[in-house]
Amino acid sequence: MAVVAIEKYEFSPADSQEKFNGNQVLYIGWEDHLMFCAPFAFAFPPTMIFKEILDKVIPDAFGYHPETSKIDWSQAEWFKSGKSWKPDVNKSLVENGLKHKDVLRFKTPGLKGIKGSCS
Repeated sequence: MAVVAIEKYEFSPADSQEKFNGNQVLYIGWEDHLMFCAPFAFAFPPTMIFKEILDKVIPDAFGYHPETSKIDWSQAEWFKSGKSWKPDVNKSLVENGLKHKDVLRFKTPGLKGIKGSCS
């Protein structure tokens, strides 16, 4: 059955960047590691250097997975909103073209979860 809207809905999103005190939300997920079933949401300053995510955020957020310490960031494959993407780790989030509510996923060749189970 077709559905027809009877009015035009116009409103400001409740999660716009202005609501995050100068920060932007960035979603980060680890492919083939279903222990983390969905990307984590983080609020970061746009000026944050991407390497800080690798050095501080990933170890804290994903650190209880036994393969976290085995990640070789030079081999990691990144995806931004589903498309292949390569960050410059020495540049800020905004310099890397990241915007509020972008979704990043990373894949770690050779690491497929606990005993290869993708978990």
